[in-house]
Amino acid sequence: MENNWTGESPRMESIELQSNLTNTSVSLQENFQIDLEDTNWILTSSFIIFTMQTGFGMLESGCVSIKNEANIMMKNMADISLGGLTYWIFGYGLSYGEGKWSNPVVGVGDFLVDPPVGDALMGPVFASFLFQLSFATTATTIVSGAMAERCNFKAYCLFSFLNTVVYCVPAGWVWGEHGFLNKLGAVDIAGSGPVHLIGGSSAFASALMLGPRLGRYAHGTAPLPLGNPVNAIMGTFVLWWGWLAFNSGSTYGVSGAKWQYAARASVMTMMGSCGGGVFGILFTMIKNKGRADVMELINSVLGSLVAVTAGCFLYRAWEALVIGAIGALVTSLAGPLIDRLRVDDPVGASAVHGAAGLWGVIAVGLFADNPIPMETTNGRSGLFKGGGWYLLGVQTLMAVCLMAWALSVTMLLLWIIDKVLPIRMDPYEELLGADLTDHRIRHGNIRDLQLLNHHKFTNKGFDELTEPNVFKNNGFLNKRPGNPENDLHKAIDSMSHEIGNPKKETEILGILPEGIKGKRLKELTESERAQCEEFGASEDRFRHKFTKDHYKRDQIRGDLPTPPTVAWVE
Repeated sequence: MENNWTGESPRMESIELQSNLTNTSVSLQENFQIDLEDTNWILTSSFIIFTMQTGFGMLESGCVSIKNEANIMMKNMADISLGGLTYWIFGYGLSYGEGKWSNPVVGVGDFLVDPPVGDALMGPVFASFLFQLSFATTATTIVSGAMAERCNFKAYCLFSFLNTVVYCVPAGWVWGEHGFLNKLGAVDIAGSGPVHLIGGSSAFASALMLGPRLGRYAHGTAPLPLGNPVNAIMGTFVLWWGWLAFNSGSTYGVSGAKWQYAARASVMTMMGSCGGGVFGILFTMIKNKGRADVMELINSVLGSLVAVTAGCFLYRAWEALVIGAIGALVTSLAGPLIDRLRVDDPVGASAVHGAAGLWGVIAVGLFADNPIPMETTNGRSGLFKGGGWYLLGVQTLMAVCLMAWALSVTMLLLWIIDKVLPIRMDPYEELLGADLTDHRIRHGNIRDLQLLNHHKFTNKGFDELTEPNVFKNNGFLNKRPGNPENDLHKAIDSMSHEIGNPKKETEILGILPEGIKGKRLKELTESERAQCEEFGASEDRFRHKFTKDHYKRDQIRGDLPTPPTVAWVE
């Protein structure tokens, strides 16, 4: 088979790519120079990338407690439905529009993309739009994990609807022909920067604004156990599969030289993840004295995939291994650091996508080859390949611009939304779980939480649970009063009859003081807030983590025979 080393499709000469519609007659011809094989590759890749939503949903539902696992899946559905709609309305146009008002900061044009039958650009435009749509919804889904278990579902839907702007503008800087970073020569093949660094930075800002879950740091900064480890691992495998399409599909076709670099991108993606996986196994075994922690290995693999994404076909195999291993390393270091700052990110999106995405962007400036004859790097190479400092400087500038945009715009967006709907769940609903309060899903294996009917404080907002300046970093948005009286306690009352003897269990678990209901922020004592935090911290048992204290408590409750027939094993 004769190699075709041209960067363009050999069939494009016979096709006049002229559109009869003003909203598709754009100068982004690079996106539309695709033939039949290219379109097939792009569409197939888009379909596979879409399955990454399943992976994110399973991973996130496996990381949160049982009482919130359905809620986090619902948020993933909202990301696709609402985020996809806004990307069609204005997101694609802000990223790739080439109207007369376009400028180096934002594109204008191609809103409400819908070329008619007979338009010469119909196929290329739709293929391009679907591929970019799959990237946009992925960027939003990254944020959902950081907001898990304490974010109001209605407010989150509004956030998901508007969050497209956080992704689409900087994506245009890097990938749009109008973008100032694109003009400077910034390189990011599949989105370590525009997708993952943006998503990770936005996740960090969201977690910071919301504040930690009740009781999250009551017993130190160690991560909470997973609600469903199998779900988390299965979600990782689905993401792994989708990442191959994410990276190799970013060659935007298989015509000319593209097919060779698509193959290279697939192999480098695997090599990078192998590097991260090997590091993760060694790291977790050494850290935990021979025992492998599930989440540490998951985050190592995901961090390596994020890191290798920006230059997925610009590296040699050994370089991809090193870049993936370093991506896993920075992820493993960033996670505990973020927890020490009391920024509660239940899924670790800030570390995986933020820290590893930052490294992935910088790695291009160090290791990138010039992919002849493709013009991906504009003829430049990385610092370690004799290309000088220019590409590294541009990549660093891109990282700074993307992080600054994501942090500032996300905080502003959440602040505005909070003026319309309170972002933070009321503490009563948070301790009960969003599955019940937002979706009326009753989990039969949740017992202690259902005893909240003995100390209802439905009317209290999050800000009413502490004295000012006593508990630090409670989130900037937790200053609104609670929702009005509702009938959630009725559902809890009905379940209390199914539990058996609630009084005996509440004596062991501990209940909130009777006087807490009706108090405002300035009236609560530090000890009352501490008791509320302790109640939230006691929820570890609903994540299937059983400690020796749980074992003893079960004996007292009568759940185990006395003396027990099974000994406690460390």
